[in-house]
Amino acid sequence: MQSIVAYLRVSTQKQGTSGLGLEAQGEAIRRFAEAEGRRVIQTFTEVETGKGAEALDRRPQLAAAVKAARKARCPIVVSKLDRLSRDVHFISGLMRERVPFIVTELGAHTDPFMLHIYAALAEKERRLISERTKASLAAAKARGVKLGGANAQSELAAKEAQARAEELRPLFAELSGLSARKVADELNRRAVATPAGGKWHAATVLRVRERLAPSNKSGS
Repeated sequence: MQSIVAYLRVSTQKQGTSGLGLEAQGEAIRRFAEAEGRRVIQTFTEVETGKGAEALDRRPQLAAAVKAARKARCPIVVSKLDRLSRDVHFISGLMRERVPFIVTELGAHTDPFMLHIYAALAEKERRLISERTKASLAAAKARGVKLGGANAQSELAAKEAQARAEELRPLFAELSGLSARKVADELNRRAVATPAGGKWHAATVLRVRERLAPSNKSGS
């Protein structure tokens, strides 16, 4: 039976204290291990931000997981790519550690190069949503609407992304039995735009699925 090292992360102290998100991540990894015939030899849990390409310096548990996986010559498994990071440069840095990473929702045989692609697409989607939010804020300000600070703007961006995802809920329910890649192909075939207004990729499908999941309020 092949060994794996599990890595779980939440990005706020509140989530870490409550356990919100961690239980779901652990369950996803447990199901993956069972389905793939693998054994979790160690589990590392982190409560820390994923922002910034230098974030590994602030994430000792991830550094420890890399060390343990290298010693055991086995991969690190996470439930979702953003549990490693939402930053493509950070993902690139992890790849240089020469320790394989497996994302359960992408499957055991995803090419490591594709992790860069998925991270880049997710990063682009966030940037486009941010730009649309800034445009909406500027238009509101021009109309004389009083705007809040950075937190209010961030909350508005999150609400906008969630609202766009909700519009897609019926389609995602219809295609729920398909893989993320097949859903992307089908949505592109139907000429359905992503929440950011572009074409669909597996990473985009996974992010919308996350927003539509009952546990999406667990945070990131």
